[in-house]
Amino acid sequence: MYKHSSLCALQQLFVILFSFKGAGFLSINQQKGKDDYKLAATSEDNGNKKSKKEVKKAKEKKDMDDLKKEVDLDDHKLTLDELHRKYGTDLARGLTSARAKEILLRDGPNTLTPPPTTPEWVKFCRQLFGGFSMLLWIGAMLCFLAYGIQAASEDEPANDNLYLGVVLSVVVIVTGCFSYYQEAKSSKIMDSFKNLVPQQALVVRDGEKKNINAEEVVVGDLVEVKGGDRIPADLRIVSASGCKTRTPDFSNDNPLETRNIAFFSTNCVEGTARGIVINTGDHTVMGRIATLATSLEGGKTPIAKEIEHFIHIITGVAVFLGVSFFVLSLILGYGWLEAVIFLIGIIVANVPEGLLATVTVCLTLTAKRMAKKNCLVKNLEAVETLGSTSTICSDKTGTLTQNRMTVAHMWFDNQIHEADTTENQSGTCFDKSSATWAALARVAGLCNRAVFLAEQNNVPILKRDVAGDASESALLKCIELCCGSVKDMREKYSKIAEIPFNSTNKYQLSIHKNILAGESKHLLVMKGAPERILDRCSTILIQGKEQPLDDEMKEAFQNAYEELGGLGERVLGFCHFQLPDDQFAVGFDFDCEEVNFPTENLCFVGLMSMIDPPRAAVPDAVGKCRSAGIKVIMVTGDHPITAKAIAKGVGIISEGNETVEDISARLKIPVSEVNPRDAKACVVHGGELKDLSGEQLDDILANHTEIVFARTSPQQKLIIVEGCQRQGAIVAVTGDGVNDSPALKKADIGVAMGISGSDVSKQAADMILLDDNFASIVTGVEEGRLIFDNLKKSIAYTLTSNIPEISPFLLFILANIPLPLGTVTILCIDLGTDMVPAISLAYEEAENDIMKRQPRNPKTDKLVNERLISIAYGQIGMMQATAGFFTYFVILAENGFLPMDLLGIRVDWDNKLMNDLEDSYGQQWTYERRKIVEFTCHTAFFASIVIVQWADLIICKTRRNSILQQGMKNRILIFGLFEETALAVFLSYCPGMDVALRMYPLKPCWWFCALPYSLLIFLYDEGRRYLLRRNPGGWVEQETYY
Repeated sequence: MYKHSSLCALQQLFVILFSFKGAGFLSINQQKGKDDYKLAATSEDNGNKKSKKEVKKAKEKKDMDDLKKEVDLDDHKLTLDELHRKYGTDLARGLTSARAKEILLRDGPNTLTPPPTTPEWVKFCRQLFGGFSMLLWIGAMLCFLAYGIQAASEDEPANDNLYLGVVLSVVVIVTGCFSYYQEAKSSKIMDSFKNLVPQQALVVRDGEKKNINAEEVVVGDLVEVKGGDRIPADLRIVSASGCKTRTPDFSNDNPLETRNIAFFSTNCVEGTARGIVINTGDHTVMGRIATLATSLEGGKTPIAKEIEHFIHIITGVAVFLGVSFFVLSLILGYGWLEAVIFLIGIIVANVPEGLLATVTVCLTLTAKRMAKKNCLVKNLEAVETLGSTSTICSDKTGTLTQNRMTVAHMWFDNQIHEADTTENQSGTCFDKSSATWAALARVAGLCNRAVFLAEQNNVPILKRDVAGDASESALLKCIELCCGSVKDMREKYSKIAEIPFNSTNKYQLSIHKNILAGESKHLLVMKGAPERILDRCSTILIQGKEQPLDDEMKEAFQNAYEELGGLGERVLGFCHFQLPDDQFAVGFDFDCEEVNFPTENLCFVGLMSMIDPPRAAVPDAVGKCRSAGIKVIMVTGDHPITAKAIAKGVGIISEGNETVEDISARLKIPVSEVNPRDAKACVVHGGELKDLSGEQLDDILANHTEIVFARTSPQQKLIIVEGCQRQGAIVAVTGDGVNDSPALKKADIGVAMGISGSDVSKQAADMILLDDNFASIVTGVEEGRLIFDNLKKSIAYTLTSNIPEISPFLLFILANIPLPLGTVTILCIDLGTDMVPAISLAYEEAENDIMKRQPRNPKTDKLVNERLISIAYGQIGMMQATAGFFTYFVILAENGFLPMDLLGIRVDWDNKLMNDLEDSYGQQWTYERRKIVEFTCHTAFFASIVIVQWADLIICKTRRNSILQQGMKNRILIFGLFEETALAVFLSYCPGMDVALRMYPLKPCWWFCALPYSLLIFLYDEGRRYLLRRNPGGWVEQETYY
């Protein structure tokens, strides 16, 4: 939007981060020189010196606070003599080489200090040993320990614990590598800052021009820049000629200008300039942004905190069960070694081996799904963070709006006409038959330097690229749409003379040959600030006829101007004048320096107002956010009136909600007399924000539901983010410029713009919007909430099978029965049959209330809570265990061992020397035959778990809805049901499995033993959810809704 600003003999150099007292990051007294960058001596308390650690912390905090402060530069106010005195620079000869060398030794090279980087091997180790992985490593270590104890105390130890330890280690290593690969691409922020540093600079030293390495530029150096150069440091311009700079990497929302300062890393597009270096390296505005962005701590993501909480729960349950049964086994008369083996076995049995892989795959799948919806997620855990978001701090330009100035209204014939601002030109149409409109369109088309770039005839007019500033581009597209080719119009009315727009006159004027019969040979057209244009007019065009510009018409003009300005639109006035042929004959030499033609007593034609219109999908997206309990705050560098108008247009300030200014206007009382608490909406100016304390900002954020921050500087954006986080909000921030990178880094989730965003902002962010559209964030929120719901469902499904896996071991200890389920078969469930169904829940569609709920409270709404554990372990898990034991007892009974006779038989059963163990009918069993029956029981118990997990998978599809409402549309889940069944059949009947996994073929009837339990689980949970829906907030919801 603000791409160019001309600078002819000390005209504007485009500058970012400089408003009011300045809006950047620098707060130093330059006159004392840079030697003053020292930490003040630390005070002594009661004679005790502060520790080095405390001093270091205090220094870091002070440095961070300094970086967040407003800039306090005065160099732009100094005269050339004062500059010479301050920096000791001769404005003709520059510094001497000796002085430059001294300053270089004092300040160091003109480079950005790279932040301390984390070595790749450390990052890899974090993936390998962080969070959930640590739990599995502990499990693996315990398995190896148990195997070691068995190997030392037995002649032929069982290899189960060894296998389990190896498998757990492999699972962690594979998943760790996968996660590391996914995230290896992120966090290269400093690399993109390095790209901003120019390689060479042209300086004047000892009266001679020298090309030196940009790193050697020092404060006080006299630097020359020309078109195509990148500014090597912060410069105070002392002379310039036709210089234009462009700042593509700064946020377009911050057109904060001064006439004579150019900041490091901006580009000189054309012309030349000479300036004195006022800051180098880390002390430049860009350097401070880089330091701020790289030194901010991001903190843990919500999902990382949830997984940590989950580990605590699982570890607590495992250790509690392990220690309880360790004590019980000692009481029951087992030896110390056996009791330790039991302890380890129970702890390991509680570890859900497949869950780490399931969570990682679920997050990856969602990240891929979001990429298809224009949300590119760089950090897997950020997928869920967006779903937890309770506050979105959004940029205006390009995110909420279309990032193209568009003509919104015209005023001619004493009437306001509405133009079509929609992206697809499907909006309103105005009457184009008036002769005044033809005159207005002619002035707007001719008094306009914008042109379409070549070879775009097949491109829709609104999508064409234009060379020219934003306002003129809007006028060009509007006239091209309404009146046909502007190029043909300009060829018909060829330009003879022109006075470009400048900030003194505030108008632009051009004179054209006029070929229309009945008019003079020369047509003067002018546009500019409406009040300035009106002052130069004595008549006004109404219905194509000139009329005197009387007080009544001036009042009508004033009302229209105020109405359009109040809508936040940029208003331009247009007038023309037929130059009399007797004074201005064909061939007259028009002089634009010494003006020799009239610029007063012109004829006023009309007004045109422009705005960057909201994107079509944004009001709906903001409405969705509101119903989802998410607060949307607009943070913009634009004028408060424009910001408020757009906020009302997109629904950030909803209809009927007033600000204190609105209330004061309605009640006709001063603003100071209005109670701020009466206003739901609030527009805060950056100038006011600068003077607010942390408590006052907290008060605004807490007491107003609809907030707009206007004319804000980048570090104010950071302060706003920190304020929201102090309120306990999970904050998402959008930004596109280099100066947004600190706020993007600090936010719980930074969202950069894919089209208009700078490289630095994209690398500081966790997520990139590929289409720069706010509506895509709302899609991301929905996906984030969905993955949180679906992870809950996956975990509930996975944890349920823990009870039928642990309970056989417990009964083995307590009742002294043959082991109903072996370690290998447990692995076949956790890493085999349960994996695909658990992952398939990531594909489950959202339940109907997903965007109508309030954002989850990170303190109370956990990924795994007591209610989920109660359902998985205490209810469904118990039914599943019962199904397994039923099958186990059926098989042993069919083989002659009745349930009551199994109690206390374990020692004899596992005795290798006993080959004549009698069953309930007096038949004798050898050790080998007994073990075949035992392993057949393991296989049958495993098959029973698979069958009851069918029902568990179906009930986990939904937490509140009935299965009949939710439907069975998830094809991956249906595939998962078939896959786990097929795998179970394969493991049971495949030849050789008796040797490899000790799994034996089952009689067909044994598969049906668990079916009634499967049906029971389904009906039980349907009933629970029915009661939950019937009595919202009732006992069933409080106790069982996870």
